[in-house]
Amino acid sequence: MAFYYFDASALVKRYVSELGSLWVNRIIDEVDADGLNTNHVYLSRVSQTEGAAAFSILERTGRISQRTRDLVYSRLTGELNSLFRIIEVAPATFQQAAELTQRHPLKAYDAVQLAVALEVHNLLNQHSIALTFVSGDSTLLKAAQAEGLATDNPFNHS
Repeated sequence: MAFYYFDASALVKRYVSELGSLWVNRIIDEVDADGLNTNHVYLSRVSQTEGAAAFSILERTGRISQRTRDLVYSRLTGELNSLFRIIEVAPATFQQAAELTQRHPLKAYDAVQLAVALEVHNLLNQHSIALTFVSGDSTLLKAAQAEGLATDNPFNHS
């Protein structure tokens, strides 16, 4: 059993086939003999918005059709609460995210993602459980590493 935090760039690979998608899907879909998920994947609530925006960008740039965009968005919203552990963003998290932007060259939502991941990390760490932060964004991964998180990049897996 492993514990992961996916940012939106990792989450999108669940729904749009690209480098790293097979690895992401293996993490999400792995089950034990009883059919229970063996991995726990945490997401920030903002990942729903970021995922929807990513699908729309992919459609507008011609990488996916409008029909595919609608299908993957529907699949995301259908799976959100069943496959993932959703973390709501509290006001204090936004403060922590703002502070992260002062230490690292992060965009606003990336800072929120990292702040939420750090909250999850701190909770799990109290029980000696390791968390891996997963992102396809090298700047965000560097910031996560600097903040003490173990990281992985789906682009490193085929």
